[in-house]
Amino acid sequence: MTRPILHHYDLSPFAEKVRLAFGHKRVEWASVEVPIWPPRPDMVPLTGGYRRIPALQIGADVYCDTALILSELDRRYPDHALYPAGQVGAVTAFAAWADAAGFVPAATLTTSIIGDGVPAEFIADRIAFMKHDFSLAASRKAAPVNRQRVTALIGIIADMLADGRPFLFGDTLSAADLAAYHPLWFARSNGGEEIARLIPLDALAPWMDRIGAIGHGERTTLTADDALAVARDALPDPTEGVVDGDPGSLVAGDAVLVQADQANDPVRGTLVAANAREIVVRHSSDVAGTVHVHLPRLGYAVVRDGDA
Repeated sequence: MTRPILHHYDLSPFAEKVRLAFGHKRVEWASVEVPIWPPRPDMVPLTGGYRRIPALQIGADVYCDTALILSELDRRYPDHALYPAGQVGAVTAFAAWADAAGFVPAATLTTSIIGDGVPAEFIADRIAFMKHDFSLAASRKAAPVNRQRVTALIGIIADMLADGRPFLFGDTLSAADLAAYHPLWFARSNGGEEIARLIPLDALAPWMDRIGAIGHGERTTLTADDALAVARDALPDPTEGVVDGDPGSLVAGDAVLVQADQANDPVRGTLVAANAREIVVRHSSDVAGTVHVHLPRLGYAVVRDGDA
């Protein structure tokens, strides 16, 4: 099997989800370090415009959004499932909620402590892209509300673990644990003693320590040029096309625009496949050749380009 390549940076909470998934599944993977804020010229040929971190490359197939990345890892590496049989819907729904409920409040609470060390370029980029201000002044102003939100998240997690189970959905780690963990990991790793004073992380310490102990699997380093060469020398995996009766009336060959509900990084290309799980768009460039960009169906809008 082709070795997976993760385009990421170490500080990224969402990338931590995938790194831990590699560790859980005991997967050997290659790491391509990308800048913390754009421009990221070596990623554009691979993602067709998607700019968020991380992105997972397997040959000439590129998977965007950690929800789809974890699902794809489960498909390719079924041992140590992240979506246990009989719990796929519940784990998927909880993970989506935890990502949405946890990331911005926990990250902003953390920048209320460390915001004077955050580069101005990063703050300006996130204001433009996310419409969210992570500056020290704005984060401190929002701290009372974000403290409430993160404390509420911790309370729900603690309640689920109160019967002594080691992980949120039972005896084994799932994608739900990773989604709930990563914003708290970011806060705990960067907020120091002050974050421990603001939110009751001690209540979750055993659970967090269990997840952190999983590690990141076997990681090697790859250059961006080498990753582009991998894509250029490969062919995308075969697809099953667009399912008949697509709810968006899409057909293979349509020129489409795909955009997340909560971000402004549209992907443009030719529609290759679509089903209830994912959208696949063909994108071509001189440096990466032809790649298939995979995005989740849930949380994204796909329309014919020009109809947006």
